[in-house]
Amino acid sequence: MRALTSARVGAHSGQGKSLVILVHGYGADGQDLLGLADPLAPHLPDTVFLAPNAPNRCSNNPLGFEWFPIPWLDGSTEDEAKAGMQAALEDLNGFIDAAIRDEGVGAENTVLLGFSQGTMMSLHIGPRRSPCLAGIVGFSGRLLAPERLAAEVVSRPPVLLVHGDRDDMVPPASMPQAADALSAAGFEVKTHVSPGMGHGIAPDGLGVAMGFLREKLYTTP
Repeated sequence: MRALTSARVGAHSGQGKSLVILVHGYGADGQDLLGLADPLAPHLPDTVFLAPNAPNRCSNNPLGFEWFPIPWLDGSTEDEAKAGMQAALEDLNGFIDAAIRDEGVGAENTVLLGFSQGTMMSLHIGPRRSPCLAGIVGFSGRLLAPERLAAEVVSRPPVLLVHGDRDDMVPPASMPQAADALSAAGFEVKTHVSPGMGHGIAPDGLGVAMGFLREKLYTTP
């Protein structure tokens, strides 16, 4: 298992009681997605934001990182993609374990927030972890191996999926496909379509995510 480098924004209040782990997309880095902390942190004052860098330099963008290769983008093989993803899952799981320990925040107060390939990683890892996370937010991604989900579920964190209806990188149909598979496996799932949005995060989608985070991290059960 490889140690992941990361960027961090501390809690606005100075009291870190919850944790959002931002999982970036293909060719980006943690610092790129950590920019979401700027609009979110004032509304989540007790939340620490951590954004790890994926373990591998991106073959298509050496300045960025990838969790695993994507054959149709970089010419890798399916076997290379599967092996890369499996190794990255172990790395990210180790990072999550260490973050929860080091920040002194329980899994029940930790959310994974992913974008694109980071959503794929988050949706794969979250349901296979115990104890259960507080939630998963997935922007512009998809659920990998949906046929394996029901048999491999360990926990069922609530999930929010957000997708632009003009996404030309990850088809918008990926969102209802993921939602259907998650719902069939017993997950609480919310979805939001950002009108006119391509492969990115629109203000309306970020607003929905903020509401979800406040509900899951700041509402006493």
